[in-house]
Amino acid sequence: MAGDALFAQARTHVQKGEHEQAFACYVQAADADHPAAMIETARMAMHGVGAPQDIGRALTWLAAAEQRGHPAAAYHLAWLGAGGTALPFDGTLQARLLAAANGGHPSAMLALAVYFGHKAAPEDQQRSIALLDQAAQAGHAVAAALLAERLARGEGTAADPAAAAQLHAQLAAAGHPRLPEVPGDAGLAWPGAPAVLELADVLSVPAVSQRADAPRVWTIDGLLSADECRLLIAHSLPRLKRSRAVDPRTGAPREVALRTSSDATHDPMLEDVAIRLVQARMAAAAGVPLAHAERLTVLRYLPGEQYRPHRDYLPPGSPETDRPDAGNRLRTICVYLNHVAAGGATAFPHAELEIAPKAGRAVVFDNLHADGRPDPDSLHAGLPVDAGEKWLATLWIRQRPYRAL
Repeated sequence: MAGDALFAQARTHVQKGEHEQAFACYVQAADADHPAAMIETARMAMHGVGAPQDIGRALTWLAAAEQRGHPAAAYHLAWLGAGGTALPFDGTLQARLLAAANGGHPSAMLALAVYFGHKAAPEDQQRSIALLDQAAQAGHAVAAALLAERLARGEGTAADPAAAAQLHAQLAAAGHPRLPEVPGDAGLAWPGAPAVLELADVLSVPAVSQRADAPRVWTIDGLLSADECRLLIAHSLPRLKRSRAVDPRTGAPREVALRTSSDATHDPMLEDVAIRLVQARMAAAAGVPLAHAERLTVLRYLPGEQYRPHRDYLPPGSPETDRPDAGNRLRTICVYLNHVAAGGATAFPHAELEIAPKAGRAVVFDNLHADGRPDPDSLHAGLPVDAGEKWLATLWIRQRPYRAL
Protein backbone atom coordinates (compact mmCIF):
# COMPACT_ATOMS: atom_id res chain seq x y z
CA MET A 1 0.00 0.00 0.00
CA ALA A 2 1.37 3.44 -0.97
CA GLY A 3 2.42 5.94 1.68
CA ASP A 4 -0.55 8.27 1.12
CA ALA A 5 -3.04 5.42 1.49
CA LEU A 6 -1.37 4.17 4.68
CA PHE A 7 -1.35 7.70 6.06
CA ALA A 8 -5.07 8.08 5.36
CA GLN A 9 -5.77 4.70 6.95
CA ALA A 10 -3.82 5.75 10.06
CA ARG A 11 -5.86 8.94 10.37
CA THR A 12 -9.05 6.87 10.20
CA HIS A 13 -7.79 4.73 13.07
CA VAL A 14 -6.99 7.88 15.08
CA GLN A 15 -10.53 9.18 14.58
CA LYS A 16 -11.85 5.87 15.94
CA GLY A 17 -9.49 5.97 18.92
CA GLU A 18 -7.60 2.92 17.61
CA HIS A 19 -4.15 4.23 18.50
CA GLU A 20 -2.19 0.99 18.21
CA GLN A 21 -3.50 0.36 14.71
CA ALA A 22 -2.87 4.00 13.80
CA PHE A 23 0.72 3.78 15.00
CA ALA A 24 1.34 0.62 12.95
CA CYS A 25 0.02 2.30 9.79
CA TYR A 26 2.03 5.46 10.42
CA VAL A 27 5.18 3.36 10.82
CA GLN A 28 4.56 1.63 7.50
CA ALA A 29 3.93 4.96 5.79
CA ALA A 30 7.05 6.46 7.38
CA ASP A 31 9.10 3.51 6.17
CA ALA A 32 7.71 4.28 2.72
CA ASP A 33 9.34 7.73 2.99
CA HIS A 34 6.14 9.69 3.80
CA PRO A 35 7.32 12.84 5.69
CA ALA A 36 3.95 13.61 7.35
CA ALA A 37 3.76 10.02 8.57
CA MET A 38 7.27 10.34 9.98
CA ILE A 39 6.11 13.30 12.03
CA GLU A 40 2.95 11.64 13.32
CA THR A 41 4.85 8.46 14.15
CA ALA A 42 7.42 10.53 16.02
CA ARG A 43 4.73 12.40 17.99
CA MET A 44 3.08 9.17 19.07
CA ALA A 45 6.42 7.65 20.03
CA MET A 46 7.41 10.78 21.98
CA HIS A 47 4.28 10.66 24.11
CA GLY A 48 3.80 6.90 24.28
CA VAL A 49 0.51 6.87 22.35
CA GLY A 50 -0.24 3.58 20.59
CA ALA A 51 3.19 2.23 21.54
CA PRO A 52 5.65 2.49 24.43
CA GLN A 53 7.39 5.84 24.71
CA ASP A 54 10.57 5.86 22.62
CA ILE A 55 12.13 9.32 22.43
CA GLY A 56 15.21 8.13 20.56
CA ARG A 57 13.10 6.60 17.81
CA ALA A 58 11.01 9.77 17.63
CA LEU A 59 14.13 11.87 17.15
CA THR A 60 15.24 9.63 14.28
CA TRP A 61 11.94 10.05 12.43
CA LEU A 62 11.83 13.81 12.99
CA ALA A 63 15.40 14.21 11.78
CA ALA A 64 14.54 12.25 8.62
CA ALA A 65 11.52 14.47 7.93
CA GLU A 66 13.56 17.59 8.68
CA GLN A 67 16.15 16.52 6.09
CA ARG A 68 13.32 16.41 3.56
CA GLY A 69 12.51 20.06 4.34
CA HIS A 70 9.28 19.48 6.25
CA PRO A 71 8.55 22.59 8.42
CA ALA A 72 6.55 20.57 10.96
CA ALA A 73 9.58 18.38 11.65
CA ALA A 74 11.71 21.43 12.44
CA TYR A 75 8.90 22.71 14.64
CA HIS A 76 8.60 19.51 16.71
CA LEU A 77 12.36 19.33 17.13
CA ALA A 78 12.25 22.92 18.35
CA TRP A 79 9.46 21.85 20.73
CA LEU A 80 11.75 19.19 22.17
CA GLY A 81 14.58 21.69 22.51
CA ALA A 82 12.35 24.10 24.41
CA GLY A 83 11.98 21.45 27.11
CA GLY A 84 15.73 21.13 27.51
CA THR A 85 15.69 17.38 28.18
CA ALA A 86 15.58 15.27 25.02
CA LEU A 87 17.37 18.08 23.14
CA PRO A 88 19.33 21.05 24.48
CA PHE A 89 17.99 24.58 24.73
CA ASP A 90 20.51 26.10 22.33
CA GLY A 91 21.04 27.73 18.94
CA THR A 92 19.74 24.69 17.11
CA LEU A 93 16.34 25.22 18.72
CA GLN A 94 16.39 28.82 17.46
CA ALA A 95 17.36 27.82 13.92
CA ARG A 96 14.64 25.17 13.79
CA LEU A 97 11.97 27.56 15.04
CA LEU A 98 12.95 30.06 12.35
CA ALA A 99 12.92 27.34 9.69
CA ALA A 100 9.45 26.24 10.76
CA ALA A 101 8.12 29.81 10.72
CA ASN A 102 9.67 30.53 7.33
CA GLY A 103 8.06 27.30 6.12
CA GLY A 104 4.62 28.60 7.11
CA HIS A 105 4.07 26.74 10.40
CA PRO A 106 1.54 28.93 12.30
CA SER A 107 2.54 27.79 15.79
CA ALA A 108 6.17 28.69 15.03
CA MET A 109 5.01 32.10 13.86
CA LEU A 110 3.09 32.52 17.12
CA ALA A 111 6.14 31.63 19.21
CA LEU A 112 8.27 34.19 17.38
CA ALA A 113 5.52 36.80 17.61
CA VAL A 114 5.39 36.37 21.38
CA TYR A 115 9.19 36.60 21.54
CA PHE A 116 9.42 39.85 19.57
CA GLY A 117 6.44 41.25 21.46
CA HIS A 118 8.59 41.12 24.60
CA LYS A 119 11.05 43.64 23.09
CA ALA A 120 10.48 47.39 23.18
CA ALA A 121 11.90 48.52 19.83
CA PRO A 122 9.19 49.65 17.36
CA GLU A 123 10.55 47.33 14.64
CA ASP A 124 10.28 44.36 17.01
CA GLN A 125 6.71 45.30 17.88
CA GLN A 126 5.88 45.60 14.18
CA ARG A 127 7.43 42.19 13.56
CA SER A 128 5.32 40.73 16.36
CA ILE A 129 2.13 42.17 14.88
CA ALA A 130 3.02 40.91 11.40
CA LEU A 131 3.71 37.38 12.68
CA LEU A 132 0.47 37.31 14.66
CA ASP A 133 -1.39 38.41 11.53
CA GLN A 134 0.27 35.69 9.40
CA ALA A 135 -0.51 33.00 11.98
CA ALA A 136 -4.10 34.23 12.33
CA GLN A 137 -4.59 34.15 8.56
CA ALA A 138 -3.29 30.57 8.62
CA GLY A 139 -6.14 29.71 11.00
CA HIS A 140 -4.40 29.89 14.39
CA ALA A 141 -7.15 31.00 16.80
CA VAL A 142 -4.82 31.90 19.68
CA ALA A 143 -2.75 34.13 17.41
CA ALA A 144 -5.98 35.80 16.25
CA ALA A 145 -7.02 36.38 19.88
CA LEU A 146 -3.67 37.99 20.72
CA LEU A 147 -3.79 40.11 17.58
CA ALA A 148 -7.32 41.27 18.38
CA GLU A 149 -6.28 42.44 21.85
CA ARG A 150 -3.31 44.36 20.46
CA LEU A 151 -5.42 46.03 17.76
CA ALA A 152 -8.11 46.96 20.29
CA ARG A 153 -5.59 48.60 22.61
CA GLY A 154 -3.12 49.96 20.09
CA GLU A 155 -0.23 47.93 21.47
CA GLY A 156 2.75 47.93 19.09
CA THR A 157 0.58 49.33 16.31
CA ALA A 158 -2.07 51.96 15.71
CA ALA A 159 -5.35 51.12 17.42
CA ASP A 160 -7.88 49.65 14.98
CA PRO A 161 -11.13 49.02 16.86
CA ALA A 162 -12.97 47.94 13.70
CA ALA A 163 -10.42 45.26 12.83
CA ALA A 164 -10.31 44.13 16.46
CA ALA A 165 -14.10 43.88 16.60
CA GLN A 166 -14.14 41.83 13.40
CA LEU A 167 -11.58 39.40 14.81
CA HIS A 168 -13.45 39.14 18.10
CA ALA A 169 -16.69 38.40 16.22
CA GLN A 170 -15.00 35.68 14.15
CA LEU A 171 -13.49 34.14 17.28
CA ALA A 172 -16.81 34.24 19.14
CA ALA A 173 -18.56 32.55 16.21
CA ALA A 174 -15.98 29.76 16.43
CA GLY A 175 -16.54 29.35 20.17
CA HIS A 176 -13.61 31.40 21.47
CA PRO A 177 -14.72 33.90 24.16
CA ARG A 178 -13.13 37.32 24.67
CA LEU A 179 -10.04 37.29 26.86
CA PRO A 180 -10.06 39.11 30.22
CA GLU A 181 -8.30 42.43 30.61
CA VAL A 182 -4.51 42.15 30.61
CA PRO A 183 -2.64 45.48 30.74
CA GLY A 184 -0.17 45.99 27.92
CA ASP A 185 2.67 46.78 30.33
CA ALA A 186 2.42 43.46 32.19
CA GLY A 187 5.98 42.38 31.36
CA LEU A 188 9.35 44.07 31.46
CA ALA A 189 10.86 44.65 28.02
CA TRP A 190 13.92 42.60 27.16
CA PRO A 191 17.16 44.43 26.35
CA GLY A 192 19.21 43.63 23.29
CA ALA A 193 19.60 44.86 19.74
CA PRO A 194 16.40 45.42 17.75
CA ALA A 195 15.45 42.91 15.06
CA VAL A 196 17.69 40.24 16.59
CA LEU A 197 16.35 36.84 17.65
CA GLU A 198 18.18 35.44 20.66
CA LEU A 199 16.12 32.79 22.42
CA ALA A 200 18.50 32.88 25.39
CA ASP A 201 16.45 35.97 26.34
CA VAL A 202 13.65 33.59 27.24
CA LEU A 203 15.61 32.41 30.29
CA SER A 204 16.34 35.93 31.56
CA VAL A 205 14.62 36.81 34.84
CA PRO A 206 13.87 40.33 36.17
CA ALA A 207 14.90 41.50 39.63
CA VAL A 208 13.76 39.39 42.59
CA SER A 209 12.15 40.89 45.69
CA GLN A 210 12.45 38.84 48.89
CA ARG A 211 9.15 39.02 50.78
CA ALA A 212 9.51 36.56 53.68
CA ASP A 213 12.06 34.20 55.23
CA ALA A 214 9.76 31.74 57.02
CA PRO A 215 8.46 30.47 54.71
CA ARG A 216 10.83 31.70 52.03
CA VAL A 217 8.74 33.79 49.62
CA TRP A 218 9.83 36.10 46.82
CA THR A 219 8.15 37.97 43.99
CA ILE A 220 9.25 38.93 40.47
CA ASP A 221 7.36 41.71 38.74
CA GLY A 222 7.11 41.71 34.96
CA LEU A 223 8.14 38.08 34.49
CA LEU A 224 5.54 37.46 31.77
CA SER A 225 4.48 39.88 29.04
CA ALA A 226 0.91 40.76 28.17
CA ASP A 227 1.13 38.50 25.11
CA GLU A 228 2.34 35.61 27.27
CA CYS A 229 -0.42 36.13 29.83
CA ARG A 230 -3.03 36.19 27.06
CA LEU A 231 -1.42 33.17 25.43
CA LEU A 232 -1.82 31.05 28.57
CA ILE A 233 -5.40 32.19 29.10
CA ALA A 234 -6.42 31.62 25.48
CA HIS A 235 -4.98 28.12 25.43
CA SER A 236 -6.64 27.27 28.76
CA LEU A 237 -10.16 28.65 28.27
CA PRO A 238 -11.47 25.67 26.24
CA ARG A 239 -10.04 23.15 28.73
CA LEU A 240 -11.30 24.55 32.05
CA LYS A 241 -12.87 22.19 34.55
CA ARG A 242 -13.56 22.22 38.27
CA SER A 243 -10.30 22.29 40.24
CA ARG A 244 -9.27 19.37 42.41
CA ALA A 245 -6.78 18.87 45.24
CA VAL A 246 -4.72 15.92 46.46
CA ASP A 247 -6.60 13.77 48.97
CA PRO A 248 -4.32 13.54 52.04
CA ARG A 249 -5.52 9.97 52.73
CA THR A 250 -5.26 8.42 49.28
CA GLY A 251 -2.94 10.78 47.40
CA ALA A 252 -5.46 10.90 44.54
CA PRO A 253 -6.92 14.17 43.17
CA ARG A 254 -10.53 14.93 44.05
CA GLU A 255 -12.91 17.88 44.22
CA VAL A 256 -12.82 19.57 47.63
CA ALA A 257 -14.74 22.42 49.23
CA LEU A 258 -11.58 24.34 50.06
CA ARG A 259 -10.83 24.88 46.36
CA THR A 260 -13.59 26.43 44.26
CA SER A 261 -11.73 27.53 41.14
CA SER A 262 -11.62 26.06 37.63
CA ASP A 263 -8.37 25.01 35.99
CA ALA A 264 -6.75 23.54 32.93
CA THR A 265 -3.79 21.20 33.27
CA HIS A 266 -1.82 21.24 30.03
CA ASP A 267 -1.19 17.96 28.27
CA PRO A 268 2.30 18.10 26.74
CA MET A 269 0.95 16.56 23.52
CA LEU A 270 -1.25 19.65 23.08
CA GLU A 271 1.29 22.29 24.11
CA ASP A 272 2.93 24.47 21.52
CA VAL A 273 6.43 25.92 21.57
CA ALA A 274 5.25 29.32 22.83
CA ILE A 275 3.74 27.68 25.94
CA ARG A 276 6.90 25.65 26.48
CA LEU A 277 9.08 28.77 26.30
CA VAL A 278 6.91 30.51 28.91
CA GLN A 279 7.31 27.51 31.20
CA ALA A 280 11.07 27.52 30.65
CA ARG A 281 11.24 31.09 31.97
CA MET A 282 8.96 30.29 34.90
CA ALA A 283 11.28 27.42 35.83
CA ALA A 284 14.32 29.71 35.46
CA ALA A 285 12.63 32.18 37.81
CA ALA A 286 12.18 29.34 40.30
CA GLY A 287 15.87 28.49 39.94
CA VAL A 288 15.44 24.96 38.55
CA PRO A 289 15.45 23.23 35.14
CA LEU A 290 12.05 22.84 33.49
CA ALA A 291 12.47 19.05 33.72
CA HIS A 292 11.73 19.31 37.47
CA ALA A 293 8.27 20.83 36.88
CA GLU A 294 4.95 19.03 36.89
CA ARG A 295 2.51 19.87 34.13
CA LEU A 296 1.53 23.51 33.81
CA THR A 297 -1.80 24.35 35.46
CA VAL A 298 -3.73 27.54 34.66
CA LEU A 299 -6.49 28.51 37.08
CA ARG A 300 -9.47 30.85 36.89
CA TYR A 301 -11.22 32.27 39.96
CA LEU A 302 -14.61 33.96 39.52
CA PRO A 303 -16.16 36.30 42.14
CA GLY A 304 -16.38 34.57 45.51
CA GLU A 305 -14.07 31.71 44.49
CA GLN A 306 -10.95 31.00 46.49
CA TYR A 307 -8.42 28.41 47.60
CA ARG A 308 -8.59 28.17 51.37
CA PRO A 309 -5.37 27.77 53.41
CA HIS A 310 -3.42 24.73 52.24
CA ARG A 311 0.10 23.46 51.64
CA ASP A 312 1.49 22.36 48.27
CA TYR A 313 3.84 19.60 49.39
CA LEU A 314 2.48 16.15 48.72
CA PRO A 315 1.12 14.06 51.60
CA PRO A 316 2.81 10.76 52.52
CA GLY A 317 2.10 8.13 49.88
CA SER A 318 1.18 10.57 47.14
CA PRO A 319 4.61 10.82 45.44
CA GLU A 320 4.68 7.04 45.16
CA THR A 321 1.72 7.20 42.76
CA ASP A 322 3.16 9.94 40.51
CA ARG A 323 6.81 9.79 39.48
CA PRO A 324 8.25 8.67 42.84
CA ASP A 325 11.84 9.26 41.65
CA ALA A 326 11.03 12.97 41.36
CA GLY A 327 10.47 13.35 45.09
CA ASN A 328 8.20 15.91 46.70
CA ARG A 329 7.20 19.42 45.66
CA LEU A 330 10.23 21.47 46.54
CA ARG A 331 8.94 24.83 45.33
CA THR A 332 5.95 26.54 43.72
CA ILE A 333 5.88 29.36 41.20
CA CYS A 334 2.61 31.14 40.38
CA VAL A 335 2.19 34.00 37.91
CA TYR A 336 -0.82 36.31 37.86
CA LEU A 337 -2.12 36.62 34.30
CA ASN A 338 -4.67 39.43 34.32
CA HIS A 339 -5.98 42.55 36.01
CA VAL A 340 -8.17 41.64 39.00
CA ALA A 341 -10.79 44.27 39.87
CA ALA A 342 -10.78 43.47 43.61
CA GLY A 343 -9.53 40.74 45.94
CA GLY A 344 -7.67 37.58 44.99
CA ALA A 345 -4.42 38.16 46.88
CA THR A 346 -2.13 35.28 47.83
CA ALA A 347 -1.79 35.10 51.61
CA PHE A 348 0.88 33.47 53.78
CA PRO A 349 -0.57 33.47 57.31
CA HIS A 350 2.63 32.48 59.15
CA ALA A 351 4.53 35.31 57.51
CA GLU A 352 1.60 37.75 57.87
CA LEU A 353 2.03 38.47 54.19
CA GLU A 354 -0.45 39.18 51.40
CA ILE A 355 0.66 39.61 47.78
CA ALA A 356 -1.74 41.48 45.54
CA PRO A 357 -2.44 40.27 42.01
CA LYS A 358 -0.71 42.09 39.18
CA ALA A 359 -0.51 40.79 35.63
CA GLY A 360 2.94 39.35 34.92
CA ARG A 361 3.92 39.17 38.62
CA ALA A 362 5.36 35.87 39.85
CA VAL A 363 5.11 34.57 43.41
CA VAL A 364 7.69 31.91 44.29
CA PHE A 365 7.89 30.02 47.58
CA ASP A 366 9.50 26.96 49.13
CA ASN A 367 7.37 24.06 50.34
CA LEU A 368 10.21 22.12 51.95
CA HIS A 369 13.01 22.91 54.37
CA ALA A 370 16.58 22.80 53.06
CA ASP A 371 16.91 19.23 54.35
CA GLY A 372 13.82 18.10 52.41
CA ARG A 373 11.36 18.03 55.30
CA PRO A 374 7.92 19.53 54.61
CA ASP A 375 7.65 23.09 55.90
CA PRO A 376 4.27 23.58 57.64
CA ASP A 377 4.84 27.34 57.60
CA SER A 378 4.38 27.22 53.80
CA LEU A 379 0.63 27.36 54.48
CA HIS A 380 -0.92 29.76 51.97
CA ALA A 381 -4.27 30.71 50.50
CA GLY A 382 -5.79 32.28 47.42
CA LEU A 383 -8.11 34.85 48.97
CA PRO A 384 -11.62 35.27 47.53
CA VAL A 385 -12.04 37.32 44.38
CA ASP A 386 -14.34 40.22 45.25
CA ALA A 387 -14.89 41.55 41.73
CA GLY A 388 -13.88 40.48 38.24
CA GLU A 389 -11.92 37.29 37.78
CA LYS A 390 -8.39 36.10 38.53
CA TRP A 391 -6.19 34.00 36.26
CA LEU A 392 -3.08 32.31 37.61
CA ALA A 393 -0.45 30.01 36.04
CA THR A 394 1.25 27.51 38.35
CA LEU A 395 4.21 25.17 38.14
CA TRP A 396 4.87 22.79 41.03
CA ILE A 397 8.58 22.01 41.14
CA ARG A 398 9.79 18.60 42.30
CA GLN A 399 13.10 17.85 44.06
CA ARG A 400 14.37 15.89 41.07
CA PRO A 401 13.51 15.60 37.37
CA TYR A 402 9.85 14.86 36.70
CA ARG A 403 9.54 15.29 32.93
CA ALA A 404 10.99 13.08 30.23
CA LEU A 405 10.32 15.71 27.54
